[in-house]
Amino acid sequence: METPHHTQPPGTGREEMGSGGCRRCPYRAARRRLGTTSDGILQEGVESSLRQLLIEAFVSAGRVDNITMVMGLHPQYLSSFWKTQYLLLRMDGPLPYHKRHYIAIMAAARHQCSYLVGLHMEEFLRVGGNPAWLQGLHCAPQKLRNLNEINKLLAHRPWLITKEHIKALLKTGENSWSLAELVQALVLLTHYHSLASFVFGCGINPEEDQDGGHGCWPPSPHSDSSPASDDSMGGSGGKDAMQEVEVLMERMKLLQESQLEEEGVTQEEMATRFELEKTESLLVTPSDIADHSLQSNVLCFVEDPEFSYKDFTRRGEQAPPTFHAQDYTWEDHGYSLINRLYPDVGQLLDEKFQVVYNLTYNTIAMHCGVDTSMLRRAIWNYVHCVFGIRYDDYDYGEVNQLLERSLKVYIKTVACYPEKTTKRMYTQFWRHFKHSEKVHINLLLLEARMQAALLYALRAVTRYMT
Repeated sequence: METPHHTQPPGTGREEMGSGGCRRCPYRAARRRLGTTSDGILQEGVESSLRQLLIEAFVSAGRVDNITMVMGLHPQYLSSFWKTQYLLLRMDGPLPYHKRHYIAIMAAARHQCSYLVGLHMEEFLRVGGNPAWLQGLHCAPQKLRNLNEINKLLAHRPWLITKEHIKALLKTGENSWSLAELVQALVLLTHYHSLASFVFGCGINPEEDQDGGHGCWPPSPHSDSSPASDDSMGGSGGKDAMQEVEVLMERMKLLQESQLEEEGVTQEEMATRFELEKTESLLVTPSDIADHSLQSNVLCFVEDPEFSYKDFTRRGEQAPPTFHAQDYTWEDHGYSLINRLYPDVGQLLDEKFQVVYNLTYNTIAMHCGVDTSMLRRAIWNYVHCVFGIRYDDYDYGEVNQLLERSLKVYIKTVACYPEKTTKRMYTQFWRHFKHSEKVHINLLLLEARMQAALLYALRAVTRYMT
């Protein structure tokens, strides 16, 4: 969608990083990953900010992991993400540090993300966690095990969360949660469910020093070319990919012109278009599915592994009511609730949502000077649509105009069942777009998914409190 011209694809570049996940020189490896201009110097302004970010990450954790390296394609976002994650894991808060990492393990395991599970098993032990807990969820304290139900719902069907789930965790007793502890746990769970989407969506591999270091599909090639050229498509394939870009540009232009000319679509028509999009999303399913058999180090943290995403609206079934975004918004409700119970994190989450929603380089593939706000909004709102959230003032006809079927398949797979993502899905949509632009899409997916799940969870907390 948008990209700085120095970026590289979302691979992991093992040959560039020491066996310690870039322990040798994180900044030098990052320079090689991000690429240089013709005179060997990164574009002005990017080098210093990225250098500082990677140094801080290295000092903090003793390594620069592959997630950080890929997010480094968009330094402004990485800065916001890293500050939020640092606060969640390493700063003062209601939960002790080892329990925070255990909750991260529980969340990542729901999506079979062995990469994140492995990272946080290491961190759990590093901060003094009991090794026996890592034998599986059955060895953890009952208080943590009680999170299993809400973890499962948040990961796969957040619209099912009610105030009764909150009440059950807060009820008095030996294993009860305080409201502040629970809010921190909810943020951690949604953070790591969404981060699992990013890991699978970008095909990020574990570092070589981690068990299962070759567990994901291969990294993308080491250039910021388009996937079309990476796959060595023939002349007709390359022309088709270029034509896709031109079609998208034309559709955006026509939509912008029609918005200026029309007085607007009626509320009834807007509602009809949302229901149509929601119903059509039932048909958006991947034809090829990655085979991720549950590894033993992940399976032991999962109860009810068969429970998974189920389309919000299925024909012949009683559908849950649509979540009308204006009835419980992040800005007016979620933000203030989190800030009241878990100071500072609400501000950082809000900044992170704003950064990714507004992030733009005003480019699309080979075109510059493009207003991409309409496209970013369509992606964000489509993610919320598959989770049953509707914006009453948004025309969902734009989603059908701007998001081709292969992109919809990719978005829904990464957002709803990321463990099923394949490299083919990644290469099949927007074939003439740069890899860094596809990473940008994954950042939008990560944050839109997290906000959707948080809205359902925080609405349940609010209803419990009132």
